[in-house]
Amino acid sequence: MYVSARSDYAVRAMLVIAELGGRELVKAAALATSQDIPLSFLQGILLDLRRAGLLHSHRGVEGGYALARPADEITVGDVLRAVSGSLTMVRGLPADAAGYHGVAAGLTDVWLAVHEAIEEVVDTATLADLLSRSRQELGATTN
Repeated sequence: MYVSARSDYAVRAMLVIAELGGRELVKAAALATSQDIPLSFLQGILLDLRRAGLLHSHRGVEGGYALARPADEITVGDVLRAVSGSLTMVRGLPADAAGYHGVAAGLTDVWLAVHEAIEEVVDTATLADLLSRSRQELGATTN
């Protein structure tokens, strides 16, 4: 699995929004600044996240972005799929589309096993889980 800048930025942006717990809307510019993400790049990512049903956007001076579902219902896998499509690619195709013949025929099973292992990790880690880990680590460093 290759984690692109786009995927990394998307998860980081969602964590910032989730940290506020829906109490306030987050502006794209504030997200970009807080995570050192180019604003024009982030705006495309936020659009993809909104289209995937992970974010709500509100226009206007008081506008911004908020989670469409609670943080404990949004997984890292949801975010990655929203901005990147398939989690595992083989030569630019989803792992299940990779076809081989002859001595390489068994590779399809390997790529599918890799894909399933990645899904197991990213589909069980929620935004709430990651925030909880961050808070625990922050608490440990301040004690």
